[in-house]
Amino acid sequence: MTEAYIIDAVRTPRGIGKMGKGALSKMHPEHLSATVLAALKDRNGFDTADVDDVIWGVSAAIGLQGGDIGRMAALDAGYDFRAGGVTLNRFCGSSITATNLASAMIMSGMSDLMVAGGMDMLSYANAHGMKMREAGVGSAGMGAGNPRLQAKHPQTNQGIAADAIAAMEGISRAELEAFGVESQRRAAAAIAEGRFDKSTIVVKDDEGNIILDHEEYPRPDTTAEGLAQLKPAFEMFYNMPSAPGGKTYVELINQVYPDLEVKPIHHVGISSGVVDGASAILLASKDYAQKHGLKPRARIVAMAEIGDCPTLMLNGPVPAAKKVLAKAGLTKDQIDVWEVNEAFAVVVEKLIRDLDLDRAKVNPNGGSIALGHPIAGTGAILIGTALDELERTGGRYGLITMCAAGGMAPAIIIERV
Repeated sequence: MTEAYIIDAVRTPRGIGKMGKGALSKMHPEHLSATVLAALKDRNGFDTADVDDVIWGVSAAIGLQGGDIGRMAALDAGYDFRAGGVTLNRFCGSSITATNLASAMIMSGMSDLMVAGGMDMLSYANAHGMKMREAGVGSAGMGAGNPRLQAKHPQTNQGIAADAIAAMEGISRAELEAFGVESQRRAAAAIAEGRFDKSTIVVKDDEGNIILDHEEYPRPDTTAEGLAQLKPAFEMFYNMPSAPGGKTYVELINQVYPDLEVKPIHHVGISSGVVDGASAILLASKDYAQKHGLKPRARIVAMAEIGDCPTLMLNGPVPAAKKVLAKAGLTKDQIDVWEVNEAFAVVVEKLIRDLDLDRAKVNPNGGSIALGHPIAGTGAILIGTALDELERTGGRYGLITMCAAGGMAPAIIIERV
């Protein structure tokens, strides 16, 4: 089997995901995607005509984010038109899955040079969604208004699912807030020490003016005392009908877990930040890299995708991590860096407890609670972050995973070379 290598990984800084407030919010989604694709080309000097495909993730595939951004952004970035492009959606897990698929194409021997990544502009997606609701064309929710599916696998609000997991696991709000404070502390230290500089590019407009050159979302002054004062963010949805005349969001949880008493816990300080951002990874076969002077930074060791309970929705990372470790023939103690998306604090807290992990190895530079979560762009960001940290510390293996809506989780293990 041919081996697949990561040549480079780039990402934009994450801008606050609110129209008129975030620096990236006025960009076209294809332009934001093209920014990281062009950066890969400029930094590595490969012939874009050799790119077999650009596999791109977009979660909120609506309006300007609809269509095949993978193709259009590659063209916009100046790639040769012979470089293909395809867009996929595994919700939050999209760009890990894009990387897994790109790696698999190389490992199969069918491709030599691939680009994977993704993006979401939550400022645009939320503003467009609001316009749709005002026009009377609202979202049908996670189950797309499919009553048969909801009867089989009720899917609720994600924040309520996070609260349900905390109740089920006996994890307190104070413990989750301690996690949130630590995420902010680690992110602030990483930014101050320039740990993200290698992979983070500057976003500029067509005239060369800087649009964004730093992370907009972090709140380094966050304290446990301050978080304790925040009102739970998802309580308003508890008794709201999930559909006209339908069950409430809490009733959907209790349809599957009738004895579970769900209490509102998660709030903005222990949930992922709403941001705009994009990320991209360049992958190549060993032969292609050697022939064209590309220096590999990491080898793809193993990949996995898994499904989990769609009602709880967020518990996939634990079985995904176990699955990818088994495929790699590694133990958890051999992993030097774990990057696990902080969709909600309870997701990572549960994984640490279930797998009995060293907390110092999990999200050592903070995570989405501090830095934000541009949905389909986050997975490739995490892969790049893990690679940067392995190079900084001299570690060997990194494991990256994250929950995805609908009850799924992709995972990947990389080895620094």
